[in-house]
Amino acid sequence: MTLNRRTAALLAASTLSLPLSLHAQALPLRIASVVPRHSPYHQQLLELGESWRAAQGAGARFTVFTDGSQGGEAEIVRRMRIGQLQGGLLSVVGLRDIEPGVAALQNLPLLFRSWEELDHVREKLRADIEQRFLARGFVVIGWGDAGWVRFFSTQPALRPADFKGRKFFAWGSEPEQQSIMKSLGYTPVPLETGDALAAIQTGMIDVLPSTPYFALAAQIHGTAKHMLEINWAPIVGALVITQKAWAAMSPAAQAALREAGEKAGLAMRTQARKEVDEATAAMVKRGLTVHRPNEAQLREWQQLAEQLYPRIRGTLVPAETFDQVFAHVRAYRSQAGGR
Repeated sequence: MTLNRRTAALLAASTLSLPLSLHAQALPLRIASVVPRHSPYHQQLLELGESWRAAQGAGARFTVFTDGSQGGEAEIVRRMRIGQLQGGLLSVVGLRDIEPGVAALQNLPLLFRSWEELDHVREKLRADIEQRFLARGFVVIGWGDAGWVRFFSTQPALRPADFKGRKFFAWGSEPEQQSIMKSLGYTPVPLETGDALAAIQTGMIDVLPSTPYFALAAQIHGTAKHMLEINWAPIVGALVITQKAWAAMSPAAQAALREAGEKAGLAMRTQARKEVDEATAAMVKRGLTVHRPNEAQLREWQQLAEQLYPRIRGTLVPAETFDQVFAHVRAYRSQAGGR
């Protein structure tokens, strides 16, 4: 090998080795979420962080911000984009700011009849959705969910018409949803999740769509003493990391994070599905009244959902993804004998 070739080879080798030396330096991984501190979701993130730090090595720093301390989900996404955060555990409310197609997993009321249906559809869409996230600069590490949305209200309500004139909590980052609600005669009040308790205590809102676990954790039931037991929609979430942060990790740390993310996602889904009933029972002991609609009332809710679908298609949910989800649901029910 001539001197010039040897020099070029050494330069190439040093360039290739540079990222490896950077991997050994201090690498921050700051994750934010609106989940409560000390909740099972927070605990899963802490365990995931320990696995990642052990694989990344000396100098790796892992921090979790809970309770919306970094802002609502739209703000968390903004902070990730400018590098203030490297990741977020988000529901579809925040995830759709990155990839709108993910809204199909959460924003289709009364579509999913069971967790099995949701799991089936998510796995069918997963590869394509994760690729779209990657194209937008984010890596999906794991998928979770947080239970079924129920309606918590200050006054009893059983039928869709009973909620007319009530002031509904609505996510401030979803103007399309607010427009649809207004067109149907409902009154949305755009807020962030962290403002929900104060809003219902002060009368700013009368109705809060929430999972039982979060209603219990936030003590929503202290003011909103009525819950309509209807599985309106699942709250679906995922842990996402910026591609920049992912690329800065060692291969071992990437592998550890992938494995820990899958494990955390499964644990979150399993726990959340148990907590729907457990949290409801705990709130009943504290004075919550549960209202169960009869068959006629359930038909009214289903009619409302079917009225909503054409409005959701192409607005809240991209038309192509909307059609894919309905096709997967029909196929699943056909194979499952219509269940």
